[in-house]
Amino acid sequence: MTNENTKDIAQFSTLNWLHAHPFMSEWKIASSNIDHYKHTNNLAYLARLEQLAWEHSEFIGLTFVDYQALDRAMVITQHELNYHLPSHLGDTLICATWIMSCDKKFRLSRQFQYINAKNGKTIFTAKTQFVCVSLQTGVPKKMPDAFQKIYGHVALGS
Repeated sequence: MTNENTKDIAQFSTLNWLHAHPFMSEWKIASSNIDHYKHTNNLAYLARLEQLAWEHSEFIGLTFVDYQALDRAMVITQHELNYHLPSHLGDTLICATWIMSCDKKFRLSRQFQYINAKNGKTIFTAKTQFVCVSLQTGVPKKMPDAFQKIYGHVALGS
């Protein structure tokens, strides 16, 4: 993890994570994330999930520029979102992700977990399934070598 939060969030590596060695990033809940129930809005969790996946992909060596050069993308086919506890304005969540599996052909799966930094409780978990497609056509295409090597190398199921 080399983002600007590295030193600050390294202390959270001992939280009760679902899996070892999470990629972590901090999320401070802002007023724009709050819904009419005074909780963090469901869409905010989903937006943070997408942002976290990109942060992790860039950290391990695949950027959107790489996707464009290779004419490939990993697109979502399924989300499973689980809201365990609410979060509120001003809360700090430590957001983690792992690549669970990569078949090195077409499919990839990720898991996510957000933990409240103050009390150590899991707020949110999710699983996401992806398929590799051509950026130009949207048609499923085999993962290029770079995807196979990079995503395959960090997948827990490999």
